Parts: sequence; C-alpha cells; structure tokens
Amino acid sequence: MDESIRTAAAAIRKADALLITAGAGMGVDSGLPDFRGDAGFWKAYPLLAEQNISFERMANPAWFRRNPRLAWAFYGHRLALYRKTEPHAGFATLLEMVRRKPSGWFVLTSNVDGQFQRAGFPDQQIEECHGSIHSLQCTRPCDKAIWGADDIEIAVEESTFLAKEPLPTCPRCGAMARPNILMFNDSSWLAQRTNQQKERLWEWLNRLQREGRSLMVIEIGAGTAVATIRRRSEDYADRFHGDLVRINPRDFHAFQKRFISLPYGAADGISSIAALIGTS
Repeated sequence: MDESIRTAAAAIRKADALLITAGAGMGVDSGLPDFRGDAGFWKAYPLLAEQNISFERMANPAWFRRNPRLAWAFYGHRLALYRKTEPHAGFATLLEMVRRKPSGWFVLTSNVDGQFQRAGFPDQQIEECHGSIHSLQCTRPCDKAIWGADDIEIAVEESTFLAKEPLPTCPRCGAMARPNILMFNDSSWLAQRTNQQKERLWEWLNRLQREGRSLMVIEIGAGTAVATIRRRSEDYADRFHGDLVRINPRDFHAFQKRFISLPYGAADGISSIAALIGTS
C-alpha cells in the first residue's frame, strides 16, 4: 500500500485540477451511520427494523402521502443528525489540498448531508447529484419552488418513531413539504437546483479541456449498490485521459491500469496521501 499511496500522491501533486467525488463512505468517519445493507440501516433505526422497512422502502416519496409522520420522523431525525455532526479532519485536509491547484477544483457528491459545506467548501463548487436534506419542496409539487430548511425543527416521538405535529408544509399551497432529495421511485423530485450545480461543473470541465489542463479524480467512499458516483468518476477520468484514485475500505477495486485502488476509510486515505504531498 505504501507504493499505491506514493503513486496517488505523485499524481495529485502533478495534476492541474482536482475533482473530488464522494459517496456515503465519506461521512462514516464523522460518525454518520452506514446504511450499507439492511443490517446497517436497521442498526441506526431499530423501530423500522421491527416493521421490516428497509432503506429502499423508507426512502420513497409515497410515505409523505401514506404516513407523513413516519416520513418526517425519518428525514427529520437525519436532518437533526447532519446539523450536529462535525465533519472529520479529512475534509479540512482535502480543502487545503484542492486550494493549491492552479486550475481549481470541484466536488461531486451523492450525499445529501451538507458535510462539505459545513467543512468550508464553497457551495458554488459543489454538485449534490441526489439533492440536499437542507432544502425543501412541495410534495405535489404545485410549482418549481425550492426553499431552505433552516427554520425546520422536527420533534420525534422516540417510542413510536413518529414526528410530532405540525409538519412542514408548502408556503404556497399548504400541501405537505418534503426534502429536495432524489428518492427511490421518485417522479416528483424537483431537479433544477441540482441541474444548476451540474451546469457549473460542466462549465468548469469544459474550460479545463479548452485550456488543455490535466484533471485528477479523487473518489472517496462511493459504493456499488447505487453506482452513480463511481460511473461518473470513471467517465470524467476517461474524458481527460487522467488518473483516478479510489479510496474505499471495501469496494476499492479499480479495473483500469491507470486507476489507483486504496483500501482505506475516508479520513485515513486522505491523511495518508496528504502526508506525502505536504498538506497535513
């Protein structure tokens, strides 16, 4: 692994620009629950285990019609958890690393927790491809409005795992509100906020390509169950004929010769690389 770390550090040091791509594993070292498989999800939510409700079943907009108190117990609990969770040290190390790049950087994440922003990464250089729990929308939706969740506080009855009334509603039509997160079987998600973020990412990538800049992709904690981040990481690396380093304690395999596999958790992987390039 020492050789792989040295190879990764050398490639990062040489690159003009960095694209950080991150999945759920990025937040585990901050103490956020790992929803990998039913066992991990049910450990975090035992009352859902008693009802045999998996993450895939729970993360569905139908609950806001069928049982809005349960839906908001789940998302309200997560909102409170993400608000109080401090990003692990790897975030700060990564921010220092990307700031040194002459052609800039961008973050692409499937996480909805807002940890990158909380760690100091500017919102204008982040794409949250599955949305954000810190933004809300109408469940209908009655229009294309997306608004912040800063004023939302959800109290949850611990014995029943149901949210207490009143629940968040749309300020325009009074219908139930929901997080602006892409859920499973979700035909009502409003994507314009995420699309604007993606446009900024594409503008940056196109500028790099026009100027002949080199790009390094650092993928952290992206699993294979929902492989959005892994696919896009590989696509961008291929587009720039560049390197990709994949940091993941389990799903670390990278099948192209120029891709670098590091079987580490997020914090350890970042700090190991940073120690060799002088950012820690």
